[in-house]
Amino acid sequence: MEKDKELEELRHRKLRDLIQKRESESDAYAVGSPVEVTDSNFNKVIDENHLVAIDCWAAWCAPCRIMGPIIEELAKDYAGKLLIGKLNVDENRMVPLEYQIMSIPTILVFKNGQLVDRIVGAMPKKLLEQKIIKHL
Repeated sequence: MEKDKELEELRHRKLRDLIQKRESESDAYAVGSPVEVTDSNFNKVIDENHLVAIDCWAAWCAPCRIMGPIIEELAKDYAGKLLIGKLNVDENRMVPLEYQIMSIPTILVFKNGQLVDRIVGAMPKKLLEQKIIKHL
């Protein structure tokens, strides 16, 4: 009887944690913050959103650090229309391998779950914005 009660409490706690995590991901999309993308949630992110731009980056990469604030601004500017994700290629090896990421920063643009564009290298906000919003 005691074990059943413990299991039930554990289930409720786990469900509450999952709901909070999902809400925080949804809030990030709505308010325009980049969403952390990993090997494990990559397919879910691109499948569940109409238009997604995934910034493939690494902490040691100077051009990636230059692009960081630009990516943040675009996430705010296009909140609700475009989901922007950030995938750290040092911590997540499967997606970069699958999409043959040879240089960073690389931004993969997906529309309805399909890769529609690959943008490589650092660039000014206006140029990056033009390349992404043509898919809206």
